[in-house]
Amino acid sequence: MAASMLCRRTVALCTTFKQLSSSKAVLSVNSQCGFLLQIASYNPKPLKLNLRNPYIPDKDSEKTPEWQKTARYDRKLFGRYGSASGVDPASLWPTHEQLEKIIAEENEWHPPLEVMLKNIEAREKEESDKRLAKEKLIAANMAKMPKMIADWRKEKRETKQKLKEEKARRTKLLAEARERFGYAVDPRSPKFLEMVAEIEKEEKKKKKLMKRRLREEQATASAAPPAASS
Repeated sequence: MAASMLCRRTVALCTTFKQLSSSKAVLSVNSQCGFLLQIASYNPKPLKLNLRNPYIPDKDSEKTPEWQKTARYDRKLFGRYGSASGVDPASLWPTHEQLEKIIAEENEWHPPLEVMLKNIEAREKEESDKRLAKEKLIAANMAKMPKMIADWRKEKRETKQKLKEEKARRTKLLAEARERFGYAVDPRSPKFLEMVAEIEKEEKKKKKLMKRRLREEQATASAAPPAASS
């Protein structure tokens, strides 16, 4: 009994679904047909053109607006009324200057295929030349890289050595000043600076004397007769 009731309810439910689906299909078909009928029945009103007595502005009148006296408005009149506008079709063509300007604009914005291909080829060649020049510069710099690194290291060593020598010289001068004056002297004091000036002066004299002796020794060695060969 329960099974028979379940079967009856299932059949009733399926019947309800079929009715709903059929009604939706009818509604969709009706809406589409109505839309198509609405499009088909659309009949716009034609433009009302007074071809018997068209409005032709008097260009000699001061009351006529300036924009109705232009060639653009003449083209509009001729396009609307044709020969009834009284406009000479020959006057609607551009002048030689305007035609040259139009041709120049077309050549600039819409060049022929050959010109476009030449422009593309020239642009690709320019890009290729730039790339080759860049690669050449990179290769040259890479070839110089070992020497540049060696020079940088050498300069760094020399700078470090120079700072070390200056520090040692400063320490030596401070020790000499302490020994001379009997107390620690401020390196910014006039006494210390005066002592440094005296020491530098003495060092310059010693260097001059050494150079003079070296020159004298060289002159003596060059003036001495060569030893006789046995």
